[in-house]
Amino acid sequence: MCRDVSGSRIGGRGRLKYERLRMNGEPLALLLIEDDPRLARFTSEYLERHGARVTLVTDGQQGLLQALRRVHDAVILDLMLPTMDGLDVCRQIRNHSDVPILMVTARIGEIDRVRGLESGADDYVTKPFSVRELLARIHAAVRRARGMLVTSGLIRVGPLELSTSAMSATMNGRPLDLTDYEFCLLRVLAERRGQVLSREQILEATRGSAEDAFDRSIDVRISRLRQKLEDDPRHPSLIRTVRGVGYVLAWETDP
Repeated sequence: MCRDVSGSRIGGRGRLKYERLRMNGEPLALLLIEDDPRLARFTSEYLERHGARVTLVTDGQQGLLQALRRVHDAVILDLMLPTMDGLDVCRQIRNHSDVPILMVTARIGEIDRVRGLESGADDYVTKPFSVRELLARIHAAVRRARGMLVTSGLIRVGPLELSTSAMSATMNGRPLDLTDYEFCLLRVLAERRGQVLSREQILEATRGSAEDAFDRSIDVRISRLRQKLEDDPRHPSLIRTVRGVGYVLAWETDP
């Protein structure tokens, strides 16, 4: 199978209900990079309690490795981190990935917010923060990154359209005859349109095995998928190979 939320103010009283956060019916995979033990535990447990899948890392270098090694729907990044500053982590992630990054910090000066955004962050939240607001910002950032309405259940990339609820796809209005795995693979690529994914990242998102990555079975699966999508599979216009890296799904009119 291919691979939510209430809010309260941290350190404050009271609890506000908030709609469960899902994308196409599945929980978001979030990477939380935060070195404050209490805040990290509170935030990760809170997100997981409401349906998100959270990977917690407590220092900058490990956070960067985790961000580049696996596919995440969003990264929640503290500014002040050991081993590597949050701004440097943000720049390095952005050099390799378009994953949404939300920067969290106690610094409240305008210059600090500007530096965070200039380093590649998509949004900025100051401590103490409302978890409800944080989740709303995550929701908005992921929705913008995927370029679709969360509630629609449809993903469109050029002439390709996927219905996540019906597990069906069409190309130029023509139904595609896909296996379950092929649909899952296509969905993973379409949800991250314009983002180059390595074989390991694709396997992580599609729940594949390390053995698949070793014997290049992903290449075979991509080739079969192209046969069903492309007019000329040898010169694909939708699923493109990035040599030495992996694959990217993009349409020629995409920015």
